[in-house]
Amino acid sequence: MARPAIVVALPPIEADPVSAELLDAGFEVITVEQPAEMVAALATRRDVAVAVLDGEADEDLAGEYWAALVNAGRPVPALTVVSPGSYQRLAEMDDDGSGNEYFTRPYSADSIRWRLEAMCIRRDTVDDGSGPVLQAGPQDHDAWNRRAAVIVVFNPKGGVGKTTVAVNLASALQARKGKSVLLIDADTVTGHVTTSFALEAVRSVADSWRDEAEGGPSETFTAIASEHGSGLRVVALTDSPLNTEVLDPRRVAAAISAARRSFDVIVVDLHPSYSTLNQAIFDEADRILVPVTPDVPAIRAAVQMRDVAGALGCRERLAMVVNRANSGVSVADVERTVGMSAFAQIRSGGMFFVRAANEGRTVIEMFPREKITADFDTLADHVLGVPAKPDLARSGFRLPTRARAAARA
Repeated sequence: MARPAIVVALPPIEADPVSAELLDAGFEVITVEQPAEMVAALATRRDVAVAVLDGEADEDLAGEYWAALVNAGRPVPALTVVSPGSYQRLAEMDDDGSGNEYFTRPYSADSIRWRLEAMCIRRDTVDDGSGPVLQAGPQDHDAWNRRAAVIVVFNPKGGVGKTTVAVNLASALQARKGKSVLLIDADTVTGHVTTSFALEAVRSVADSWRDEAEGGPSETFTAIASEHGSGLRVVALTDSPLNTEVLDPRRVAAAISAARRSFDVIVVDLHPSYSTLNQAIFDEADRILVPVTPDVPAIRAAVQMRDVAGALGCRERLAMVVNRANSGVSVADVERTVGMSAFAQIRSGGMFFVRAANEGRTVIEMFPREKITADFDTLADHVLGVPAKPDLARSGFRLPTRARAAARA
């Protein structure tokens, strides 16, 4: 499938390198120097996906370009360069659903290319929230605009089984649901996905992007990813917390978005922090799974996450996964305290996880008939929008009133 056309309405000194970068990425570029030229392009070309505009140099001229987009008779989002002050105000505004985005000078042609990659993929995806994360129906796996679901696994507290959930969910989707899955280790501090899979000498995204900065080729996440014996593709952002300076949050989010067209599902394991990198990945996520163990510290962290997500504008995409659900506080009590229903429940895995990790595998591969694997099957079904009957009883002791209050505090 041919890639869409991009209208570029920037000063010539900026339009030339941006156009060259977009052409190299396979886009068709239509450069315009007057609003009338944009009107003509939109009237004759139905494949225009995005317009790149200069909203800083001449506000009146920018207004005419905006009017041309509004009067095009169809939604055409714009990526507009604005002043730093205007950018701050626009960034604080709620998303109006138009798909418009903004950037400031100075910028690189490469950064514009990645922003447009993400905008084009979002433009060709229709998701009104009424259906499952993965839309039903046939998919053209070779089409450039294929859209995988991005499932982020996050909790601001460590030790709740975040990586365990991410790894085994990815394995269940790949091995038991027949989906092609990319597993991204985005924990730039304590990430150990590749280690748990016994993948050695793994090339990270940071390695690739440092090489690119020194004249090497530009590589996608798909190209960088290593293949696990189960068929999963695995990519790590970095192998050390000291090697993160090259990981620009916007570029990471755009690269995840670009990887959507190569997989059915992308599972991302995040570090327990509210860093700018994590926030950029939150914005890209279709679903944010929040593993919670049935104990007061973990429940309190989940309450915090719920409130922070409201401020970040991603509250409606949160889904609580109660891990080790058959021990400690009852699931019903966890739900009441956190104020969220359990999206799924995972029972305690005991030594299953230890034995699997020692083999560089997952419990899904090693113990396909165990109840713990059935729990991950159910989680995978929920992610895919398939109704599943939970078979794990909501057992455990009730959290005392005083403890519930402490968790909410």
